[in-house]
Amino acid sequence: MTQTSFSDIFASALRGNPVSVVGVEADPYELPVDDWTRHADPADLDLVAQCHGTTLDIGCGPGRLTLALETRDHEVLGVDIVPEAIEQARLRGATVQLGNVFGPLPGEGRWETALLADGNVGIGGDPVVLLTRVRELIAPHGRIVVEVKAPGLPMKVLWATLESDDSTSRPFRWAVVGMDDIADLAAQAGLVLLTHRQVGARWVATLKRQP
Repeated sequence: MTQTSFSDIFASALRGNPVSVVGVEADPYELPVDDWTRHADPADLDLVAQCHGTTLDIGCGPGRLTLALETRDHEVLGVDIVPEAIEQARLRGATVQLGNVFGPLPGEGRWETALLADGNVGIGGDPVVLLTRVRELIAPHGRIVVEVKAPGLPMKVLWATLESDDSTSRPFRWAVVGMDDIADLAAQAGLVLLTHRQVGARWVATLKRQP
């Protein structure tokens, strides 16, 4: 099996090739590309309703939520590290940019909302480091909207890979964060839990800077 980059195999999945996630759950499961390439559903709209003002959609993928925010008249920018995701998002009409949350981004310190949806609080495998970085991106009065797992599911940090029939990604660090742990992680990152609620089948926490 050929080893390739995360971006290359993720791009293959976005083009319709079956790709599995290995190492996150007990058994491999297919990357849920259909959930990211479809139109926003009512649960998505409930999720983006938690976003106020100018919004940075971190790990936007092919732009489903970025576009949903734009249709609600938000000034929004989606960022993602995968060129294929950015290309597909632009074809859908979303305002996006190739970029890494840990690298330079437009409007640092001025975004009114930063969105971490679809499990993206797991990026990098260290939620405290990620949330600390995202705190730097929002305005002093800003908020971070984070989709998490349901209560009762403990946090885990792991190494994962993406695999197809003939190739595998290099291992990458990932975290899975549930509602029970988000307040403590936020505190370690200089944030406080503002609200938490269930949105359809999702659980969403809203964070703000510590006073």
